[in-house]
Amino acid sequence: MRAYLGRVDAVLVQAVIAAALSFAHLHDLASAAGQDGWKAWAYPVSVDLLLVASWQRLRSGSPKAVGWCWFLIALAASLGANVATAGLLDLTAVPAWLRILVAGWPAVAFLGGTLLAHGAPVAIEPDPGSAEPDGDDQEQEPEPAPSAAPTSNLPAALVDHARKVADEHRARTGTSIDTSTLRARLGVPAPLAEAIAAHL
Repeated sequence: MRAYLGRVDAVLVQAVIAAALSFAHLHDLASAAGQDGWKAWAYPVSVDLLLVASWQRLRSGSPKAVGWCWFLIALAASLGANVATAGLLDLTAVPAWLRILVAGWPAVAFLGGTLLAHGAPVAIEPDPGSAEPDGDDQEQEPEPAPSAAPTSNLPAALVDHARKVADEHRARTGTSIDTSTLRARLGVPAPLAEAIAAHL
């Protein structure tokens, strides 16, 4: 456990150092490109937020093309600032094209953030426990004739779960749950559903 905590601490320290250095490089480049005061400090925040938003998009179930696109754009902005401030660029005479890129970054970041936040929603799988049986399912799975299933051998956990399902159905619809709906909600055979319904 102690070794694990040591590895976690080392990773966190490394992440803080890397973030601070990257933050400072972005600030220095923005300041050299004519964005002074609070505006120079806003640039690294904007780049880092776009990185985080695109990374979250990549880790979600959404289509990943948009996430990769904006992740690479934000990474290029961060990496470019780090390299530019390593002595390869004279920060006292920033070229015009770089000033244009820095000045245009807020619009680019706003577009990226908007597309990431309001893109295609993640398809949520329906909860099989909350789905009501439809006509097709009933036709494909005809219920067998009622049979006298013993109620004394029912698992207590199954009965408790069925009671919760029945209570939720009553609270939502105002009516008692029928055997067919109970069977669909529990995913059990019809005879077992009838036994449980008789036990409730």
